[in-house]
Parts: sequence; structure tokens; C-alpha cells
Amino acid sequence: MALQIYNTLTRGKRRFHPIEPGKIRMYVCGNTVYDYAHIGHARVMVAFDVIVRYLRSQGWDVTYARNITDIDDKIINRARENGEPFTALTARMIEAQHEDERALGVLPPDIEPRATEHIDDIIDMVQILIDNHYAYQADNGDVYYRIRRFPDYGKLSGRNPEDLLAGARVEIGEAKEDPRDFALWKAADDDEPGWNSPWGWGRPGWHIECSAMSTCHLGETFDIHGGGPDLPFPHHENEIAQSEAATGKHYVHVWMHAGAVRVDDEKMSKSLGNFFTIREVLTKYHPEVIRFFLISSHYRSPINYSEDNLIEAKAGLDRFYSGLRQFAQIQPASLDQLATEPVYRRFVEAMDDDFNTREAVALMFDVLRDLNAAARDGKDAEARRLAAVLKALAGIFGLLQENPEHFFKGTGASAGLDDGQIEQLIQQRNDARKSRDFAGADRIRDQLLAQGIVLEDFREGTRWRRE
Repeated sequence: MALQIYNTLTRGKRRFHPIEPGKIRMYVCGNTVYDYAHIGHARVMVAFDVIVRYLRSQGWDVTYARNITDIDDKIINRARENGEPFTALTARMIEAQHEDERALGVLPPDIEPRATEHIDDIIDMVQILIDNHYAYQADNGDVYYRIRRFPDYGKLSGRNPEDLLAGARVEIGEAKEDPRDFALWKAADDDEPGWNSPWGWGRPGWHIECSAMSTCHLGETFDIHGGGPDLPFPHHENEIAQSEAATGKHYVHVWMHAGAVRVDDEKMSKSLGNFFTIREVLTKYHPEVIRFFLISSHYRSPINYSEDNLIEAKAGLDRFYSGLRQFAQIQPASLDQLATEPVYRRFVEAMDDDFNTREAVALMFDVLRDLNAAARDGKDAEARRLAAVLKALAGIFGLLQENPEHFFKGTGASAGLDDGQIEQLIQQRNDARKSRDFAGADRIRDQLLAQGIVLEDFREGTRWRRE
């Protein structure tokens, strides 16, 4: 089965045809760094990280660019509230985002452009749009894009420009020709962050930043543009209008958008008190649990963040690590070895069908079932082979990267008990069992369980894990 991708622009799955054989140029809209990244950002980060990992595992030469918006009204306002330079705020938030990414196993993009590093490119693109009469400077000093000049406006989101006119309004202080027009360059006061331009002191609008950065690094036409569920309109719609008017060329072949994250079946919002940053969630759950939770659903599907769903994800990941516990030294199968496995061909078919991670994870559970059966029946060679296959499949997703013992002993809180104290209590329990003090042994088990420590007895001895 050839790779098929759902294209937001055409509203359907199509066979993917790269612009250049064997190569993929992909741009994903990154974060506006005025605050810590939240679980919705994690969804986008992980989804496209998995997509890039998979494409590379199949031999594609991927150039992955994901920008950082480091100048924006929200950034300026937050820095003013904090009483600090906007550059100090963005530097701190960028480092925090990188820490979150590393924790979640998200690989860094090949290119991570920042808006403030591309001011000259932005100014050049705005000037081209003015020269071609797609943009104009208004009386208030702002430069706006003329929506009516671009006949294809609305082709990505499916919105009718005339319907937009009916619901549009002009904000106080704006001097637009048309209320639908959007800012390419914003005039700024002398004491505000800004740069010199042909239109005076100011700063770029949000939409033009991505047009300039993407075309600068990937060319005037590239293969894939991705982002979050809230971006098709107006951000990506405006990107298309700007870029195609400036270059005269088709901007992007395939548009991909991750599904929304809801919290307990409600829209995530600070006003509702259900807004969770990545680092807040990481204090409660192992990073791989969060990653597994996000991967277990198809990237385009809405996903519901809830305690029950995170607990379910942890239970699933526990099953994988339990199955691999006695095979910790087994190395993942090579791609040549995987190619001989029927389950791998089904795995590839699932992923080639618009990156269906949900089906691919189900296949991993099938391998785990066969692995457990082989281990139980004493078929050591088969069990070892299946462990290698499972590790290789999981590796494509950035999962099962820890030693099982470290995973089980390093997740969750333990009411202050360290590993040595736990081992000491287990030894006391073993001594009680040897002396046939089963009531005492049960008390120790219950004591550990009350503090989040689960004991598992095997012929080889007792193992423990944190809940």
C-alpha cells in the first residue's frame, strides 16, 4: 500500500506524491512562547514527531522545520506584566519548551526558525505584496492584506469570503479598506518592541511570519504543512493568501491538522480551570505514559484528557513493560529482520493509511500477547524474537525506551519510600514468609500497597513497581 495522507485542502485521503522523489519538506507551526506549553501543544508535538520518525524509518529523506513565534502581542503584554524585556521572557519559555520536548521524547526539528531572526525576510515579503497591490499601508501606519484581491481565499477552511464580510467588524483605531483584511505589519510606539521598516517602526503580524520562515527554509512550494486544530482559519488560510500572492506559485501540496484535546469532555480553557501545562502533567505521570496516551488515538481524532484515560494509558504501557521485563537485554530487531515479519507488513499498512497509530498500537498488543504466550510455554527462542520485534515497532513511536525495572521503579509518588527502604521491607516480608508468618507478610504487602508499591511474586523472586 502506498502512503496516503488526509489533506485538509482537498478534504480527503490521497496518495502522497513528493515534489522531489524520496524527499519530503515539512513545516509545522510551533508555539507562541509567552507561557509554558500545555497538553494541546503536546498533542501536536508528539503527533508530528511520530510522523517524522515513521517516514524516516521507511527511507524518506525528511527535512522538518517547526517555527517559534517569539514576537507577538501576547508576548509583549506578558513581558510588560512581568516587568521584564520580551527577549528574557521568550528565552525562558523556549528553554522550558525544549525541556518538555526532551521529557516527552520529541526529537528536535531539523530547522527551528524564530520570527525575530527573519525580520528582513518578512519585510521583503510585505514589500512584494504592496508592490503587487495585494497589500496597503493604512492611515494608522499598519500594513494590511487585501482579501478581495485573492480569489481563492477560503479554499482551505471552506469559508465563503462574502460570509466573512457579513460577520466582520472593524476594531477601534483600525483603518482597513475592508473589515476582512488582516495585518501584515503593525505600527508600534517608540517605546515598544519593534524594528525599522519602510513603513516606520513596528513589528510583523503573526500570519506573515510563517509565510516568510517556511518559504525561506523550504522553498516557495513544499510538500507538507502541519499544525493544530485551531489553525486552518484564519492562520493557514492567510498563509496561503500571502504566500501565493507573493510568489505566484502553489504554496503547499498537503495540509495536515492534529485533532483537538478536550479535558473531561470540555474545551480546555484557563477560565474553566481545566488548563494543564505539560510540566504539570509530568509531575503526575511518567513521560512515556503521556506519549502513549497521545499516540493511542489517530492524530486527526479529538482526544479527551482525563484521569481515567491517563490511568488506562498507564495500564497499557505497564503491560508492555511487564512483557519485556525478562527480556531487558534483547536488542530491537533491525529493519531487515522486521521486513520478514507479517506483523510488520500490517504495521506499515496501518501507518501508510494516514498514519493510523491507533491500529498500529493494536498490532503491538497482538505481538505482546504472542510474546507472553511464548514465554509462558517455555518457547524461549520465539519469545526472544517477539521481544525484539516489539521493541523495534515501539522504537518507531519513541516508546519502550527505558529498562523495564527503571520504568516500574521510577514512576509515580511513593510517600517518601526510596528504593532501599522498599527492598528492605520486601526482605522482611520474605523472612516472614519463610518463618510461616503469613499474617505478618500480608501486613507488609498491604503497607507497601498503601504507599503505591505493588509486589509481584515469581519463581525467581519478588519484583516491585510503583503504581
